Amino acid sequence: MKDPRDIIKRPIITENSTKQMELYVYTFEVAGDANKIEIAQAVEAVFPGAKVVRVNTMWVKPKRKRFGRHYGYTSKWKKAMVKLTEDSQQPEFFASV
Repeated sequence: MKDPRDIIKRPIITENSTKQMELYVYTFEVAGDANKIEIAQAVEAVFPGAKVVRVNTMWVKPKRKRFGRHYGYTSKWKKAMVKLTEDSQQPEFFASV
């Protein structure tokens, strides 16, 4: 079994994801090879008191970036939007947001 902290890399805190927190939806960057079941188990393991209802995943496409006169691309990464139950505790990382 994978370590839950290897599956969840970091939380995504943007204006849109902050609005989604009112609906109990939290956004994370996750490992590319993780599936929805592993992500749900990792969230429940890392944040005690959180109960996952649904997990939506998507790949974020690489963007073209310019470095002087040269061009390159950012890396693609996987994003997971996790919906928690209303009676579950808010993850402690997001409590200050």
